[in-house]
This record gives sequence, C-alpha cells and structure tokens, in this order.
Amino acid sequence: MKSGDFVLTIIVLGLVVFGVIMVFSSSYYNAINDSGDPYFYLKRDIVWAALGLGAMLFCAMFDYRMYAKIAPGILATSVLLLALLFTPLGITRNYATRWIGVGEFTVMPGEIAKIAVIIFVAWYLSKDPKRIRSFTKGVLPLLGLSGVYFGLIILQPNLSTAITICGIIIGMMFVAGLNILYLVGIVGIGAVGITGMILTDEGGYRLKRLTSFLDPFQDPLGDGYQVIQSLLALGSGGLFGVGLGKSIQKTLYLPEPQNDFIFAIIGEELGYIGCLLLIACYLVLIWRGIHIAINAPDMFGTLLASGITIMLALQVVLNIAVVTSSMPPTGITLPFVSYGGNALMLFMGSMGILLNISRRTVR
Repeated sequence: MKSGDFVLTIIVLGLVVFGVIMVFSSSYYNAINDSGDPYFYLKRDIVWAALGLGAMLFCAMFDYRMYAKIAPGILATSVLLLALLFTPLGITRNYATRWIGVGEFTVMPGEIAKIAVIIFVAWYLSKDPKRIRSFTKGVLPLLGLSGVYFGLIILQPNLSTAITICGIIIGMMFVAGLNILYLVGIVGIGAVGITGMILTDEGGYRLKRLTSFLDPFQDPLGDGYQVIQSLLALGSGGLFGVGLGKSIQKTLYLPEPQNDFIFAIIGEELGYIGCLLLIACYLVLIWRGIHIAINAPDMFGTLLASGITIMLALQVVLNIAVVTSSMPPTGITLPFVSYGGNALMLFMGSMGILLNISRRTVR
C-alpha cells in the first residue's frame, strides 16, 4: 500500500498554517472588540486546526470502502441533525438558525450534510452504475434528495449551503455518466426555481442581496457596505500588498473579516501576487483531487473523490467571486483559511479520505 498523495498533504498543511496566520491577522481588532482578548480567535482556530489534523489522520488510515456500508445511516443522521435546528436545540445568530448545541459546543448540520451527501450519492450510484442512465431509478431519486436538503437548509435560511449541496449532487451525477440533456434540464429548472424564490420573497431581502453586487455603491451603508469594504481592501493591496498585519480594513471597517471575507484581507496585506499564489495552491489541490478520482481502484472511490473535489472547487470559486463582487454575497467560507471550526474539520477530514483513496491506488 502506498503512503498517500504527498503533494496533497503538503498543500493542505500549508493552507491550514497560512489560514491560522491570516485568521490572527484579520481578526486582531475584531477579537479585541468582541472579547477584549486579541488572541481570542487565534486560540480557537489553533484548537480547531489540531482537531482537524486528528480527523485528517484518522480518515487517512480508515478504509474508505467502509463508508459504503454505513452510507444510508450517515444520510439519515445528517437529515436528523438538520431537523433538530427547528427544535429548542437550534441556535440563532444574525437572524439565521444554522447551529445546534448546548453552551459553547455547537455543530453546523449544514457542513455535515455536505460530506453525508457525497458519501451517500457515491454509494448509491456505485452500487448499480446503470442507475444514472434511468430517469426513474437514478435521476429522480437524487433530485428528490436534493429537494429535501434544499428545503431543510433554505429554512435556516442558508441559500449558499443549499446551492452548494445541490451542486455537489449534480456534479457527481455528471461524473457518473448523467445524460447531458438531463443535466441541462436540471440546471435550467434549478435556475428558474431559485429565481422564482427570490422574486416572490415577501420582504425582498433575497432580491436586495442579489442586486446589491451589481452596484454596491447604490446602498453604501446598507446591503452594499460589506462588498464595498472588500473592494477597498483588494484595491489598497496593489501588486505586493501593504504588508502582513498592516491591513486598514480589518480595523472594524470590514465586518467579520476573519470569516467569509478573509480573502479581501489577504489581498490587502499580501497583494495581487499573494492572491495568485493562494489560488495556485487551490488549483494544485483540485488537480490532485481529480488525479485521485481518475486513478481510484473502484467506482465508489472515484465518485467519493469526485464529490470531495467538487465541494472544494465550488467553495473556492463562490467565496472568491463574492469577495470580488462577481456574484451576490452567499456566506461561503474559504476552505482551510476562513475561521470556522466545523468547516475546517470537515475539509481536513475530507482530505484524509482523499489520502486514503490515493493510498489504495495501484501504481
């Protein structure tokens, strides 16, 4: 058995270390404002990174084929956790109920749902590869699964995670051999459905978020404020940046700079060159994921690796698109770099699964 994909391991560990540094840099003033401790987010991020490393090592050693045996159970658990959001265990922050837990210990079921869906779809399509060619036995059940997850997650509300999960399922179906006409039809229906949901929103909240990115300066103190501060940060960085730790926008101008908009602080402090190097690291990581999927020893491994790689690629593209005002704000984190324990553990564990698949690849 091989030792695993060395390049993937180095890139992931490098991104995690870089993420810890940038979380500290971007959150310094926000941490003082929130808790009085400038190291508040740094200490938490280090703990989550350590737990993520443990999850990555475990998943790298755990035989990925075992996930196929418990795939339905993983899916059922994921749906149950999403349902618990609408009980007293659900925790509401910033008008969204996305966490369950007691006290300081919280879990984001939406993050768990991503890997649960990947494992289940990989098992479902690999168990009978001909299913994907049948509309009633392959396409329709998976569309129904997408609908269930979309409905449970959009009620939080969390449109970005709902779209990501649907994108993962459709992407895996395409890898498995989905007819291109079905693919076009599914994407078209989905686009119409989301557009209808936005236009019929009673408060007009979703429509405002959708249109604010087109010209954020129309409402500089409202819906466009965060995007404007993000663009100012990126523009201030220039080619080489103002220097690590010297960002101006993180001094309570850009809200929650350590989370979804950390890429803007990276652009300000490390410049265009720093952003390009970070994107290059993600491209190498995606390439290694594709390589592992192509060379996996069985179809379950191929679909599992494909799903994880699609999840990674989707979140990178969506996050950077939002920060650069290329699409409406979605609330998607930047993998391995943004602050957030649940997301960090999910991605590091997922990379462990990729490593395990790569270890079993025949030379």
